[in-house]
Amino acid sequence: MASGWTKREIDRALARGQQRLLTEPQASSARYDRRTGRVRVELTNGCSFVFPARSLQGLAEASDAELARIEIMGIGYGLHWPALDADFTVPGLLMGIFGTRAWMTSELARRAGQATSPAKAAAARANGRKGGGARASGRRNAGPSGGVYTKLCPKRAILAYK
Repeated sequence: MASGWTKREIDRALARGQQRLLTEPQASSARYDRRTGRVRVELTNGCSFVFPARSLQGLAEASDAELARIEIMGIGYGLHWPALDADFTVPGLLMGIFGTRAWMTSELARRAGQATSPAKAAAARANGRKGGGARASGRRNAGPSGGVYTKLCPKRAILAYK
């Protein structure tokens, strides 16, 4: 073969593609709802899902007109926003993958810092009563401790596909 691929390799790739058609979710339509700021994706298996459009990497500052122009890539495995040069896979979106690992880690850290709770407010008041301010030792603040975030959304139940 001129491509350097053997007939066996091509046949195996075609079989994997056929298996994906049967097992992986594919978009049949996608539309942006300006009122809610969400994208609704209809799948070929009859299910649908919705996500906030501006939560995806690169879409936070997009206009409603740019978000409304969604294209389905290939046979439904991806969504493409041409004006924004942004692409996301349907299986990835279903798993809550809204960007690269590095972007999602920084986005989770940013959002975690914005979180408020009665316990956090009480701790801030207690720390304020201690006096404080930065120490004059010249040491830098190590920042918040915690685990490594790998996903933007908490783990959800995975849909069963026919």
